[in-house]
Amino acid sequence: MNQFYNDFGTWIRTRFPFKVQKISIDAGFTCPNRDGQTGTGGCTYCDNRTFNPTYCDRRKTVSEQLEEGKAFFARKYPEMRYLAYFQAYTNTYAPVSSLATMYEEALCTENVVGIVIGTRPDCINEALLDYLKTLSRRTFVLIEYGIETANNTTLRRINRGHTFECTQRAIEMTHRRGILVGGHIILGLPGEDAAESIRQAPIISSLPLDILKIHQMQIIRGTVLAREYARKPFHIYNVDEYIQLIIDYIARLRKDLILERFVSQSPADLLIAPKWGLKNYEFTNRLVNRMKKIGAFQGMNYYL
Repeated sequence: MNQFYNDFGTWIRTRFPFKVQKISIDAGFTCPNRDGQTGTGGCTYCDNRTFNPTYCDRRKTVSEQLEEGKAFFARKYPEMRYLAYFQAYTNTYAPVSSLATMYEEALCTENVVGIVIGTRPDCINEALLDYLKTLSRRTFVLIEYGIETANNTTLRRINRGHTFECTQRAIEMTHRRGILVGGHIILGLPGEDAAESIRQAPIISSLPLDILKIHQMQIIRGTVLAREYARKPFHIYNVDEYIQLIIDYIARLRKDLILERFVSQSPADLLIAPKWGLKNYEFTNRLVNRMKKIGAFQGMNYYL
């Protein structure tokens, strides 16, 4: 843990004796709120182009995407090892046998030392978790759930297709099997002000999560949310407001929760707002400097 928060970089170095880098994979999945299982249209804010790198192409095999990703990173760090990151859409949305084939293909790729599986809490089951428990005994396995918010009204508004109670069950089921559990939330969703986000922090912290990712609400061109924003704009945080919100939020998280990130960067041609003009590390530097100035740190108000 650094002086101000329990950072992912420090933690991951305790798990591996070498540098590791995630390589994103698009394995050709969809989502139940896209294909009609629970809804259509997907989450109102979502466009997977905002986080799929150029080497990530669902027309290629898992191993082909990994090899291209390795070539991309190896130019800078030739001794790097890799985590196969099943990132796009819902990466447990298939029969266990099909999923196992994909995961095993990834793990058979040279210098791949583990997998990270991005998914939804309504797309997990006992049989898959039992398989992943066995897999985690021989390699690094992290399941990363899209939580987004603990507010069921907001979940309905953004067409998420599941409740927060569903999220709680999935995370608890995963944790009971000793599998590393990550969660992802968005601060600034429509209808949620800073007070509502801060109210949720202890709720999120009470979940048996190992790792938490946070990022700001972004309005992406072409999404349902972009059309809503054009018709009736809602508040989007400027960078100073968001830094203060992050400080207030993580002050109410337990100290042992690992924080992987605070912001996300979408391509400039897709992003409507907010346009801060900061790289992720620049934002983090500003955040840490502000925390240092005011004496803030993760967990300082956890029991309040």
